[in-house]
Amino acid sequence: MSLELLGRIQQELSITGSAVYETVLALAERANRKVQVLRLHSQASNLLSEIEQRHGDIGRHIFALCAKRPAFSHESISSSDQLDGLLSQASDHIQQLKQTLLNVDSQIREIKLETIHHELLTLQQELSLRAAALERLPIVQGAPVIGRRLGEIVLPASVRLITVLRGPFLVPPDDGLVLRLDDVLVLIGLQADLLQVATVFTQGRNTKSP
Repeated sequence: MSLELLGRIQQELSITGSAVYETVLALAERANRKVQVLRLHSQASNLLSEIEQRHGDIGRHIFALCAKRPAFSHESISSSDQLDGLLSQASDHIQQLKQTLLNVDSQIREIKLETIHHELLTLQQELSLRAAALERLPIVQGAPVIGRRLGEIVLPASVRLITVLRGPFLVPPDDGLVLRLDDVLVLIGLQADLLQVATVFTQGRNTKSP
């Protein structure tokens, strides 16, 4: 076996080993994010259960106080003061639980956004090797496509519309979907064709005559 062949085998093994290592790291990061999200979901579920339990405790205390206090007596006034104190304390506790729940929800959203950003970045890197890209094209005021159906939009052969972002929602790219101001088109295709699409959208030459 020649030294040249040994060198090639060593190089191939090195490349394969690096690819496996990168894959393992990516899977580990993804698994770690999933574990974090699952833990946060469990924490949120526990907080919701605690809030419900607290509401139930308040109801039981109110029922007990109302059942045992006689009407029009000093004890009635004392029970009322006791109830006010109980409600105030319970309200503060519930507000704290709700704030903690909001913080947990914010952490979950942040992790999910990080995951999406990582996946998109990886995809963008892979696309760039093929002279392609993933592009977000916002529909701004005065854009000629406002009020047009997607079926009327002509795109280059290499460009595909993946989805439409409408506020916090992902809208399927149906031909009958009417584009609105502030919609964001998520496109994938060759970089040169994407640049052409962006230019035509602003110049108003990318729609068929009605």
